[in-house]
Amino acid sequence: FSFPPSFLSSFQMDLIYDACYWTLFPRSFAYLTIKDRTPQILTKVIDTLHRHKSEFFEKHGEEGVEAEKKAISLLSKLRNELQTDKPIIPLVDKCVDTDIWNQYLEYQRSLLNEGDGEPRWFFSPWLFVECYMYRRIHEAIMQSPPIHDFDVFKESKDENFFESQDSINALCTHLLQLKPITDLGEKQIQDEFFKLLQISLWGNKCDLSLSGGESSSQKADIINSLKDLKPFILVNETESLWALLSKLKKTAEPPAVRVDIVLDNSGFELVTDLVFADFLLSSELATEIHFHGKIIPWFVSDVTVRDFEWIVEHMKGSHLESMSACGAAWEAYVGMKKWVYHDHAFWTLPHPFCAMPQVAPDLYAELQKAGVVLFKGDLNYRKLMGDRKWKFTVPFHQALSGFHPAPLCSIRTLKCELQVGLQPGQAEHLTASDPHWLTTGKYGIFQFDGPL
Repeated sequence: FSFPPSFLSSFQMDLIYDACYWTLFPRSFAYLTIKDRTPQILTKVIDTLHRHKSEFFEKHGEEGVEAEKKAISLLSKLRNELQTDKPIIPLVDKCVDTDIWNQYLEYQRSLLNEGDGEPRWFFSPWLFVECYMYRRIHEAIMQSPPIHDFDVFKESKDENFFESQDSINALCTHLLQLKPITDLGEKQIQDEFFKLLQISLWGNKCDLSLSGGESSSQKADIINSLKDLKPFILVNETESLWALLSKLKKTAEPPAVRVDIVLDNSGFELVTDLVFADFLLSSELATEIHFHGKIIPWFVSDVTVRDFEWIVEHMKGSHLESMSACGAAWEAYVGMKKWVYHDHAFWTLPHPFCAMPQVAPDLYAELQKAGVVLFKGDLNYRKLMGDRKWKFTVPFHQALSGFHPAPLCSIRTLKCELQVGLQPGQAEHLTASDPHWLTTGKYGIFQFDGPL
């Protein structure tokens, strides 16, 4: 990683302006997230460690029990720092990203020119403090060997998968009934492409960080709900995505089309992403799919390599025939390297994506190999937009601030007070009819930024 001074100078004035909004104004969604939801999440993490005390003892003896006590002590301290608005302190662990995090904290400090000059929980940009909290959770676990590899969010992610079995089975059955997909006419392939994209969109509602870690499984039949959900898609540029992939399929030399998917949540949402990825391969709209996940447990339900492998394994081992068949196919795709999983520490930094060429040029170069990159979910949208208070009508391309490794599409349900690319008057109309339209996950968007 690098954090060059040129990045600081070019973005400094913009970030000072933006921080005026994303510091946590009382009653804003950002403020309530830090004031109410994050302490609730920390309490659940502490409770999870308590409940696994006997497991730690069985595996590691007294050393495991002492590690659990240490982790809980560090997390209780973190919760107190947050709730009492203490200064944000540097990380002390020795991970690959520790230095870059501490450099970013210094950068935040350099933006302050009054008071004690220390960034604080309730007077710092929302994206920074929210990411920082999850990084501190990881630090607390890392500082508590031999339980340093314990995923405090694993239970809730796995529970989301098990509670969504009926919906997952229905989705897998639908996919298998389409095969062989190449035998379908182009219009039917196009219709199924749009249908499975919408399922992937609404799968994004299953976000455990929004629910404070409470169950957010998918129990309704999402396939038969799509017609009723369509009016809640505020921006739908899937026609442009279809046109690009159709063109690439016909013109790629050699005939190879790579689609990258930057993942969001595990559980039901990940299954919807894998079903869509299977469809892309089976319809020959893509020849390889590259998935990008988090390197550490993150925002409660975000996908790690363990989650990715666990889902494929449990799909294959399911007693339900459709799920088992899909799991076996997905395991084969991984084995043939038609599906490739990547993780990178940049995804768990607080930086906007427009900083990627400077901060993580290797990752930017990897994304440049794609024919198109799909960004799932709200956190990725916030980072694509720099988490700024853009006007609702600002074009999506402009709000990307130069980030364009490849043509890209954002697929997200709205869970924060940030949205661009709307028509004049659209936001005002939504506010009049539904004052909380920005934050409930009820509405969704597909926003596309095509070839330059």
